[in-house]
Amino acid sequence: MSERIVRARPLALIQDDLVDYEKAMERMTELVGARQRDDQPDILWLLSHPQVFTIGKRTAAEHLPDASHGIPVIPTGRGGQLTYHGPGQLVGYLIVKLRADEGVVDYVREVELRLVAALDELGVPAERRETPPGSELLTGVWTRETGRKIASIGMRASRGVTSHGFALNVDGDLDPWHYAVPCGMPDVDMTSVARELAEPPAPEQVRAVVSRAFEAPAGS
Repeated sequence: MSERIVRARPLALIQDDLVDYEKAMERMTELVGARQRDDQPDILWLLSHPQVFTIGKRTAAEHLPDASHGIPVIPTGRGGQLTYHGPGQLVGYLIVKLRADEGVVDYVREVELRLVAALDELGVPAERRETPPGSELLTGVWTRETGRKIASIGMRASRGVTSHGFALNVDGDLDPWHYAVPCGMPDVDMTSVARELAEPPAPEQVRAVVSRAFEAPAGS
């Protein structure tokens, strides 16, 4: 890992398979409330969604997909711009109480570094990027060898607790990324673990590696 994560942050793990996006948002709201009341520990929730585009508050109208593709477009309260979710993508929602000395941007950087560590273990050298002044925010994770974006991140914090999280492309269909302008970047080349590796790992292995990178082992 090019930058060291200096403090441990163990998380409890919840795992689901395919969950409708709006139903997931309802459950996430409940989890955030419970964390704000200290009724539960910090959580990593791993799951996937049926096909859906989600848009942030700053998403430009010209970045939206053509409705003829038939994929729903849903506004969301997270930061960031348009992103796509679908089968074969690993979504991680992070319900975490921020420390007194950090903000949500600090935690987003930590999320990037943990994903970089997971991808390195999977055999996909990866990196986070600094945003040049005046450029579109380069939140997320890119492959080092091919320069493609492999993970998107969009988060928010309410009363000191984070919500939303990351989407890691594992082995799903990448075509829908071409139907719109992802992340506010017209020239971005989205990729997946399966695209980058001649012999990609099984999705179950990806989940295990990611959960370990977030200190959320199975059975926690």
